[in-house]
Amino acid sequence: MGMRTRALAATGVAVATAGLLATGAAAAQAAPAGLPYGVTPYENANVRSGPATSYSITGHVTAGEPRGASCWTHGQTIKDNGYTNDVWVRLAEGYVSAVYLKGDRYGGLPAYATC
Repeated sequence: MGMRTRALAATGVAVATAGLLATGAAAAQAAPAGLPYGVTPYENANVRSGPATSYSITGHVTAGEPRGASCWTHGQTIKDNGYTNDVWVRLAEGYVSAVYLKGDRYGGLPAYATC
């Protein structure tokens, strides 16, 4: 069972939904805000101006609300809900830790979609 699948099961979300977020062209069709990828938070979380909690909060993501994303980068390691990850996903208004996103360790983005 992958990290995101376990995270979804731990939060009471049906494990089957882990595979619903596609990447590549299919994700581009579903991506809000005209960004190339779509991500969906499984938990409410802060969006920050950079990939660490030391950066200012620029917004929030809401559980279950799809968001557009452009890329991912390594940043501060976040530990929450029993999971650890240093990947942060770039949204239109800033970065959110992939720990709070459905999908794999990259929040559902392709591994090659680096910032």
